[in-house]
Amino acid sequence: MRVVVQRVASARVEVDQKLVANIGRGILLLVGFRESDTEQELDWMARKCLELRIFEDEGGKMNRSVMDERGEVLIVSQFTLYGDCRKGRRPSYTESAPASVAIQLYRRFVEIVSSYYPDVKEGIFGAKMKVSLINDGPVTLIIDKD
Repeated sequence: MRVVVQRVASARVEVDQKLVANIGRGILLLVGFRESDTEQELDWMARKCLELRIFEDEGGKMNRSVMDERGEVLIVSQFTLYGDCRKGRRPSYTESAPASVAIQLYRRFVEIVSSYYPDVKEGIFGAKMKVSLINDGPVTLIIDKD
């Protein structure tokens, strides 16, 4: 499992020019899955993302989590996170979970994150989404469970 975490001032997802989800201050999670991902990895990643201390405290030090800040969370599926660009010019997606598996992993990940923190919104799995964000900082992290 791989997640790109972005601390955002705001973020939104549109599908077919219709607003699907939007958040204010919080984190945007772009998530990609492999077929071998397990329930334990999903839980580990959910907790890691929610507990990351990437928001500044009173002293200006990144020492607070999205939960500490009572921020919002937006989760967007992105199979391209496992794109392999080492050979040629077209990425290979052989490491990405097939859609039939990825949708189950995605749904379960959203459930797990929501069980730890209530203010969670999401894009639409498999849709062609327009994701807009204002990155705060900027702060962007890549988390691999491997």
